[in-house]
Amino acid sequence: MLGKHLNQLFPEAFCCSSHDADLRDLNQVDALFKHHKPKLVIHAAARVGGIQDNIQYPADYFDDNILINTNVVRMCHRYAVHRLIGILSTCIYPDNVDHYPMGIGSIFSGPPTPTNFSYAYSKRALAVQIDAYNQQFGYQWNYVIPCNLFSELDNFSNQSKMHFITALLKKIKTSESNLNLLGTGKPLRQFIYAGDCAKVIQLMITNNITEHLNIAPKYNYSIHEMAQMALDAVGKSLPIVYSNPELDGQYRKDVDPARLNELFPSFEFSDFKAMLKVVYDKIS
Repeated sequence: MLGKHLNQLFPEAFCCSSHDADLRDLNQVDALFKHHKPKLVIHAAARVGGIQDNIQYPADYFDDNILINTNVVRMCHRYAVHRLIGILSTCIYPDNVDHYPMGIGSIFSGPPTPTNFSYAYSKRALAVQIDAYNQQFGYQWNYVIPCNLFSELDNFSNQSKMHFITALLKKIKTSESNLNLLGTGKPLRQFIYAGDCAKVIQLMITNNITEHLNIAPKYNYSIHEMAQMALDAVGKSLPIVYSNPELDGQYRKDVDPARLNELFPSFEFSDFKAMLKVVYDKIS
């Protein structure tokens, strides 16, 4: 999803997909780098999925992402990539902290949430790996930590890979009586349009910003608020019914966008409700 938006902003760049190479295979990654000889790499590749998929396949999530990250970083070093930007996730932050929103310095102050523990640790490992290569080899590689993303370029057909907003909007489109959601609706989340995340990364490259950065808005809505906003955005009125409260997941994980706002004070995220309607209109 993010890769497609980045490719729109960098049409001259090679956008690697799973059809081009299995990034878990070092030989395939080596051949990819040898052929394209990149000087700048935005590493957004990962095995991703919903809470249930993470709970069911924790070993696969850890192994696959550790292999993908290690192979990409090693080849960036082997082929002297000048600029590497790793795309992480706010799930790497601790399950509970004393202060919200969370800053970069609190990443390792506690364990991540249990529901996607192994995925989160594989992403934390990428942060450690990038810092280790910077320290040992003098690179200025960096990582960014976007909050939850949504987009009309999401995977609409695969339930296990579909992001929350996409799944919510698809459920709204097909529901005629109640909007049935899992959990309690109380957890708080930051969401931004994936195209905005891509624009921030473009700004960082254009302005040679090489520090680690949270990418998130100031607002932090509850699941219930977002569900109601989505209904309002698409002009539907449905009762929202919750079940399985044990599936709430992490109560809050909002991150601090202060440094982002300092670096790019004129940047504005797209209107949340307006982009909900854009995504909704793309769902068949």
